[in-house]
Amino acid sequence: MSIHDETEADTRAERIDPVLAAAGWGQNGSKVRREVICPGRIQSGGTRGKGLSADYVLIHKGQKLAVLEAKRAGVSHRNGVGQAKDYATRLGSRYAYASNGLNWYQIDMAKGAEGDMDLPFPTPDELWDRTFADQNIWRERFGAVDFETDGGKWELRYYQHKAVNAALEALAKGDRRILLTLATGTGKTSIAFQIAWKLFQAKWNLSGEPARRPRILFLADRNILADQAYNAFSAFPNDAVTRIDPDTIRKNRGKPPKNASLFFTIFQTFMTGEAGPVYKQYPPDFFDFIVIDECHRGGAKDESEWRAVLEYFEPATQLGLTATPKRKHNADTYAYFGEPAYTYALRDGIEDGFLTPFKVRQMASTIDAYVFDGSDEVLSGEVETGDTFGEGDFNTRVIIEERELARVREFMGQIDQRHKTLVFCATQVHAALVRDQINQVKVSQNPDYCVRVTAEDGAIGDQHLRDFQDNDKTIPTILTTSQKLSTGVDARNVRNIVLMRPIRSMIEFKQIIGRGTRVYEGKDFFTIWDFVKAHENFNDPEWDGDPIDPEPPKPGPTVIPPNPSDPPEEPDGGDEPKEKIRIKLADGKTRAIQFIATTTYWSADGKPISAQEFLKRLFSDLTGLITNEDQLRKVWSDPDSRERFLKQLADRGYDDGRLTDIRRLVDAPDSDLFDVLGYVLFTHAPKTREDRAEVVKGEGLEGVEHDLKALLVSILDAYEENGEAELATNKLGQFLTAQYGSVGEAKNRLGDLPEIKAAFRKMQSELYSV
Repeated sequence: MSIHDETEADTRAERIDPVLAAAGWGQNGSKVRREVICPGRIQSGGTRGKGLSADYVLIHKGQKLAVLEAKRAGVSHRNGVGQAKDYATRLGSRYAYASNGLNWYQIDMAKGAEGDMDLPFPTPDELWDRTFADQNIWRERFGAVDFETDGGKWELRYYQHKAVNAALEALAKGDRRILLTLATGTGKTSIAFQIAWKLFQAKWNLSGEPARRPRILFLADRNILADQAYNAFSAFPNDAVTRIDPDTIRKNRGKPPKNASLFFTIFQTFMTGEAGPVYKQYPPDFFDFIVIDECHRGGAKDESEWRAVLEYFEPATQLGLTATPKRKHNADTYAYFGEPAYTYALRDGIEDGFLTPFKVRQMASTIDAYVFDGSDEVLSGEVETGDTFGEGDFNTRVIIEERELARVREFMGQIDQRHKTLVFCATQVHAALVRDQINQVKVSQNPDYCVRVTAEDGAIGDQHLRDFQDNDKTIPTILTTSQKLSTGVDARNVRNIVLMRPIRSMIEFKQIIGRGTRVYEGKDFFTIWDFVKAHENFNDPEWDGDPIDPEPPKPGPTVIPPNPSDPPEEPDGGDEPKEKIRIKLADGKTRAIQFIATTTYWSADGKPISAQEFLKRLFSDLTGLITNEDQLRKVWSDPDSRERFLKQLADRGYDDGRLTDIRRLVDAPDSDLFDVLGYVLFTHAPKTREDRAEVVKGEGLEGVEHDLKALLVSILDAYEENGEAELATNKLGQFLTAQYGSVGEAKNRLGDLPEIKAAFRKMQSELYSV
């Protein structure tokens, strides 16, 4: 067989696999894997952007030492160099290789040296020694412990693998303060588990010798986070894991547990106790390794009481987990732990397809600000004519229930009320008001459709939250809260996040966004309903989110900015101010509240851009694919080439959702996408789908047999109603089955399948002929 007849699979099996086997790969603990690096960005309609897969990943002692990209023997081995470098960068591999089985190319990603290489291929030990010139006994011991994958039921994602190894590498080198920064929803608890698993199995401890198993402490600031972590560590032996909580201490006669390897607690428990702080009942060198979850929230702040806990256990190696990149709000965290050993940003998670994209609806209204003019009824408190209230004042200084009800009616009228939704309110009292208003306007007849979950709700609220997190349960459907749910809610099917209070920091904004990013089957995106201009956080130079087709509203009338001296948000469990101003709007004002919508779009770097800028970007991208009108018509008239072209657009970020938005932008919602693109590129006035279909029905089906003509007319009817997707090649079989019961019966009535396909294609050629 000529090399030009070989497939890539042939080349791999007959040329590349034997070379790797001869070098010892796949033997004595080394591994050769084909790895799906990422599934591709989630797009509308259950589709995804382009995913990435590495042909060969060479693993030895738990480290991904090299990536090899294969090409068939009939093409140049250099064709795989770009992919090999990209994959090696993503996976953190020192070496990248490209081969067609005849020639081999090597890249040292650390030194930048590259070029053709001669066989034999390096052995696992040779590649290990090249990668790690400095020998480290703990690196070897950690590498000897396999990751815990529940018998192969799941695998670490590439960035999780990199995060674990980055932390272990720092620890092996003797670093005592380690930081990992990964976006919410990317599995920081799973990463902490794998690190603990390796330490436990390798018997790492502060003595430096594997004489005993380590004592590992997992510290959080909320019970829900400690509970989630405790449950996630179920692979450890039962007697190795314990909780440090009031019940356990009480049962142990006031003493915290010490006979275990893994301990889980919250700062609040650790810092209290009848005989003094619980943590001081442990010697300072008791714990070998401490994991601080959500460490940006206070544990590393200089003035924090929690900092005293970390300083008390100063001998321990401490690992901080956070979702927030370094900024002025959390500078103490970075000063304490140092620069991250590994970072995986929100943008990375969305682009890779491990996190769900989002849309933003900016909900401006005629009552975003309020000036008391004396015509409204004052129910309590003191207010003078001319007093002005901005967003930060509402529900902290002044309460206008009609204003909140108008907002509730607005988003409840637009969402799918079956979708799980989180509503963030200004205070616990505000959360109760919004809960009641949602239940007053809901379609559901279930009294627990919307519930409040705040500190005041205690055990009942915690149960509501557990039910909400259960994806098999539909009730409760909506949770209102003030502060409690901004972090730590692992609910994968959240479809809406409603912001009814100002978001005062980028850290909190990212945490709240993270409530919706978790991936769930059938969830193409989630929507942020922004009543409080939180979208302005996207203008922050360090924002990395990249929302999709945001659908905000027109800035309504001039809005007075919030008072810069707004009081701080009420913490969960805080007392309400004694006297708030309560105002009842005059009836005419209530009926006059309006929400005015427009659409804002988002560039590839996650910044808001105008509709005009969005169309300019589309024009630029299209001119790279289509050179003239005849080419567009030729590409679009053939269903197969049209499918390939749409795939190219999707790879550039224009999925079905964005293409639908483009129709709306050029005011052509009933037009074929062909006409929309023709307008953008060549300024041709768009025709409607009905116009095109009627011309073909009248003149384009002459000479077509009666039964076949009836089929084509029914396809054109579907096209008029639903768009060009009805003209895809794979839809033809569905039309035949729907009309005749089976493809076989259709052939009996209409003739051979090639003839039917030819008529189907000719109809489309006629459809786009002018």
